Amino acid sequence: MALFFDSSWFDTRLKSLGLSRSDLGKSLGLTEEEILELWKDQRELKAQDVRIMAALLGATPAEVAGRAGISTPVPKDDDNAASILDRLDRIDKTLAELKTLVHAIDRAVRRDA
Repeated sequence: MALFFDSSWFDTRLKSLGLSRSDLGKSLGLTEEEILELWKDQRELKAQDVRIMAALLGATPAEVAGRAGISTPVPKDDDNAASILDRLDRIDKTLAELKTLVHAIDRAVRRDA
């Protein structure tokens, strides 16, 4: 578990998916300034933020929470909610993949224009 927010890990994950900090902020409903606060370890994540980030980054909530700093909550789900959350995670991951494709197409169109 990271003592502080592991910004290099998050940047590497985002880059590998063709995403930016701004994309992450949009997914979390945070401004760029609020995302910068996360990277500086000046803003706490909520359990729901961890779930969203995990789905977007293709990581487990425990891994995201572990990389986000010592005080970050690991989301706890009861058995009844687990299947719904698994489905939401798959949907979120699919949306992230689609977003990556859209960004790649947009970059290609701009490059060819």
